[in-house]
Amino acid sequence: MSGPILVRMSNFVDECNLCARSGDGGAGAVSMRREAHVPLGGPDGGDGGDGGAVWLEADSSVVSLLPFRDHPHRIAPSGTHGSGQKRHGKRGDDITVKVPIGTVVKDHETHETLVDLANQGDRWMAAEPGRGGKGNARFLSNKRRAPAFAEQGEKGEETWYRLELRLMADVALVGFPNAGKSTLISVISKAKPKIADYPFTTLEPNLGVVQLDGVNQYVVADIPGLIEGASDGHGLGFQFLRHIERASVLVYLIDLSSVDGESPQRQLEVLRNELGNYRPDLLERPNVVVASKADVLSASDWDFEHAIDFEISSVARQGLEPLKWRLNELVQQTRQTEDEPSGFVIHRPEPGGVEIFREDDASYTVVGREAERAVALSDLEDPDALAHARKQLEKIGVNKALRKAGVREGEIVNVGAFSFEYEPDA
Repeated sequence: MSGPILVRMSNFVDECNLCARSGDGGAGAVSMRREAHVPLGGPDGGDGGDGGAVWLEADSSVVSLLPFRDHPHRIAPSGTHGSGQKRHGKRGDDITVKVPIGTVVKDHETHETLVDLANQGDRWMAAEPGRGGKGNARFLSNKRRAPAFAEQGEKGEETWYRLELRLMADVALVGFPNAGKSTLISVISKAKPKIADYPFTTLEPNLGVVQLDGVNQYVVADIPGLIEGASDGHGLGFQFLRHIERASVLVYLIDLSSVDGESPQRQLEVLRNELGNYRPDLLERPNVVVASKADVLSASDWDFEHAIDFEISSVARQGLEPLKWRLNELVQQTRQTEDEPSGFVIHRPEPGGVEIFREDDASYTVVGREAERAVALSDLEDPDALAHARKQLEKIGVNKALRKAGVREGEIVNVGAFSFEYEPDA
């Protein structure tokens, strides 16, 4: 996070759904060379172009998931069909979808984390493109001199994901509602959060850059107020707990004017309990305990001075400089001992092999990318095309899988849109 920045979180959205749809592959062409004085021209159908992929890319210029809230679909263009004279179809262009740094992509159904885009420029393919079909020129052989079939293009992928944003900040301010977090971040940085004297003024996180001199700076996040039970889903702050995860330094901001009658001692106890319940390792992070609103009461009025590191008043600008430099010291220490944030990916394996499912009508369905591609031909009534499809199915192990599944002679087998009666020796 280099260079001074001012981040306004207007219309901030940190959770959304995304539907990524890659482009279909173009169909291969069936064409025979027809030229004067070339009586045996042979097949010259070109290949179809691959579809476009959908990529997600972390970009520091994007600060919210707002663009996805009302428009979750991102669709890549399809490839074009091949044509005669071995002219191949054009590949569909990939599309790159920019998301904020710190975006976590999860499986929409299982909520399993698939990728953590934690660094500028991190990229991940959200939808793999459909492959273009081969033209009939590809099926020329010594035994097959005039193939009259070609491959169809492969359908693109359409997948729903859940996106969650976890802010990238050096310091996180945690405290009860109306504890003074927004006022503090407004006076130590250029952030301009909404400030008012009632609970839950802050309904979205705010980021601000603390600029100490020409060299030292760090990013502070004002996390919406936590209350007791936040880690169990109570109040408004629970949905923002994830934003604390990436902060290397925590500030427990304690209100000396007693928020909702809670003593400073009780506030600190609740905050630590909630963070510990959410993620126990948060309690091991470098932290400072800061007593705010010292212009109203002092820590000694509560016999709390032994538990605090700093006593400040944001309104009266008291105690702020020592606090800013102490936070800078802790941030610099953690930067020296920690590596750059590293994203992680649970790689989706390339679909391989086949699965056999028995349907209610006692037929069988073969599922597998290569099996479906083997029968995606333009004319399966053509004897050469049918022979090619059967050869490919044997090659990738479909016949073996059918035998192991107990399919009997004469039973119906479905592969994609192709159906046939099973023959054990086929």
